[in-house]
Amino acid sequence: MANITKKVSWSSRGDEAGAAWEGTPLLNGSERPSVSRQDSTSWKPKEIPHNEKLLSLKFESLDYDNIENQLFLEEERRMSFLGFRCLEISRWVVCGLIGVLTGLIACFIDIVVEKLAGIKYQVIKENIVQFTEAGGLSISLILWAVLNCAFVMLGAIMVACFEPIAGGSGIPQIKCYLNGVKIPRVVRLKTLVVKVFGVICSVVGGLAVGKEGPMIHSGAVVAAGVSQGRSTSLKRDFKIFEYFRRDTEKRDFVSAGAAAGVSAAFGAPVGGVLFALEEGASFWNQMLTWRIFFASMISTFTLNFFLSIYHHKPGELSNPGLINFGRFESETMAYNFYEIPLFIAMGALGGALGALFNVLNYWLTIFRIRYVHRPCLQVMEAMLVAAVTAAVSFIMIYFSNDCQPLGPDNSEEYPLQLFCADGEYNSMATAFFNTPERSVRSLFHNPAGTYNPLTLGLFTLTYFFLACWTYGLSVSAGVFIPSLLIGAAWGRLCGILLASIAQADSTWADPGKYALIGAAAQLGGIVRMTLSLTVILVEATGNVTYGLPIMLALMTAKIVGDYFQEGLYDIHIKLQSVPFLHSEAPATSHWLTAREVMSSPVTCFNKVEKVGTIVDVLSNTSTNHNGFPVVVQVSDNDEPAKLCGLILRSQLIVLLKHKVFVELAQSRLTQRKLQLKDFRDAYPRFPPIQSIHVSQDERECMMDLTEFMNPTPYTVPQDTSLPRVFKLFRALGLRHLVVVDDENRVVGLVTRKDLARYHLGKHGLEEMHLAQT
Repeated sequence: MANITKKVSWSSRGDEAGAAWEGTPLLNGSERPSVSRQDSTSWKPKEIPHNEKLLSLKFESLDYDNIENQLFLEEERRMSFLGFRCLEISRWVVCGLIGVLTGLIACFIDIVVEKLAGIKYQVIKENIVQFTEAGGLSISLILWAVLNCAFVMLGAIMVACFEPIAGGSGIPQIKCYLNGVKIPRVVRLKTLVVKVFGVICSVVGGLAVGKEGPMIHSGAVVAAGVSQGRSTSLKRDFKIFEYFRRDTEKRDFVSAGAAAGVSAAFGAPVGGVLFALEEGASFWNQMLTWRIFFASMISTFTLNFFLSIYHHKPGELSNPGLINFGRFESETMAYNFYEIPLFIAMGALGGALGALFNVLNYWLTIFRIRYVHRPCLQVMEAMLVAAVTAAVSFIMIYFSNDCQPLGPDNSEEYPLQLFCADGEYNSMATAFFNTPERSVRSLFHNPAGTYNPLTLGLFTLTYFFLACWTYGLSVSAGVFIPSLLIGAAWGRLCGILLASIAQADSTWADPGKYALIGAAAQLGGIVRMTLSLTVILVEATGNVTYGLPIMLALMTAKIVGDYFQEGLYDIHIKLQSVPFLHSEAPATSHWLTAREVMSSPVTCFNKVEKVGTIVDVLSNTSTNHNGFPVVVQVSDNDEPAKLCGLILRSQLIVLLKHKVFVELAQSRLTQRKLQLKDFRDAYPRFPPIQSIHVSQDERECMMDLTEFMNPTPYTVPQDTSLPRVFKLFRALGLRHLVVVDDENRVVGLVTRKDLARYHLGKHGLEEMHLAQT
């Protein structure tokens, strides 16, 4: 294979569209019109090139590897043992704060949704009761649709116009962040505010969504903010936790925030830790596990405590999470050994349905990226979905003749009588005329005979397509609860059918357990999580008896689903062209070496470099590198220089901003002593090079990089195999890996995009194109 040297920019600055576009056709096959470099910024594509054969250059990597330069080592050596103990205590304090704040946000969302949904359903119910007798039920339908559209419009406007990154569940973005990709604006305060109010609007607006997925994103944003001890959005610096102002520390706290979000959503602290481990953090250690578990526990406890006060039962901690599946009692819900094959078969069905869901959503998302990329269109689509959801729900309830007697305990929240006799209610309304969480609970726990099979069949079919259409709209919404609801409906249907086949046997009598397994299989088939999902469901149901059936159903769902299509989150990550690194290199990549995957030629700096040269290199938009090897000339002839360190664009910008120059390389008198604090204060939004003014005289000065560069960057020989390079890069969370020859001379640089380019496709190992999407 020829040496692959893609001369493309490796950074997120979106102002150069040149080389990256060459030979990259748009999705509809038309080539890009030729544009000169000067006016390339004004050219905007009508359709966005976004097939999964592209990798976007707008995403940078995070620096998970500490830069061990002289400043860093001096600070670490000055710190006493007591100083390190205090830092450790600070980490625990931050994790505690993350737990408390995430719990409070969950509590706020829960109470507001309950209040608003209660008012909405009460108004509609009174209206329906009034018009059932008098005639003119179409007015009730219009009222329902208008109320839905109003809430959804509010949520969609906030997302589409103010903060698009807050759309969806946020889990794909947090997965990418923890994988080491810097997704712009993903952990900003504004994102959190839009996310919280957006999710309230979409749940109250009656869309087929849940509020659990966004909790994970909210927890991550809280963590990123609290751990930095300041808010860049509000321009407030509290002068605390300054040591944590770097990517390494921030990443650990973000994984704790994501776990606390899961824990608050499902009342599953252990599930939260396993979620952060399975889906999120690429790099892990024991102490981190313990701290994340602490954050998760505090989050569940906080939510519990404040909800108990809200329900006028202070101190009674019986509401562990936002979703409460209710307790499954072992006596009434026993299962036999011979039912296990049935559970496995349900898992396979869940995997197949999940794959169908993902394929439909994939094509829908491609259509949206192509044609629905203007904010006004996105808001209109969301309102259309809200109106259709209300209309479909109303029609299903209207034509359903499934009447059930009201039980003595009257467990229905909003029982609708409609055309049923007195003392009866419409059971289709229990499924549709409710928040999705309550519908799931009624499918799990209502006694046998509550639902008729036709009702469940129709509900599964309609809700499946509604949920598929809804995921990916410009609203904050999760896919967890809709998936559980679809699965619980067809699971309960399976239970009813089995009971009718084996009438004499009382073991099959309770359809609730089949609803639980169906819910697990459907969710596993869509999102393809195994370990964490098993534990989350076991914790949420409060019964470990079902651990084995749930695990078997989830494993089968994942195996069957993966055969057809990837998980939903992976599909969305691919469609955003994110350079995501999976846990291992592609299986057939051993024949590739570092020489073939690296980027070359590399821009290097001398140990003592002219300021003008540095400014020119940083200002050059065609080569937007972020890392520069520092070299030293060994002899006077033209031999390549030897590697002696690595320096980042962000460090050079801080040095230029503070004018750290020497008039001559020899005299060190005028050089200002820079502290690590100067770099931390500039983090994470380093100013662009264009904003730094360097006069003509200053361009002639020299800059000594010795104490700022990382003198011990990781290097590999050029003959190293791709899997070995991949393992080193991913396990250490690197951003740059220098490729050297036998004499330690720089021959190339490996970055995340060089490795993410290769993936296993239908025809073996495939290479993606790089494009400035």
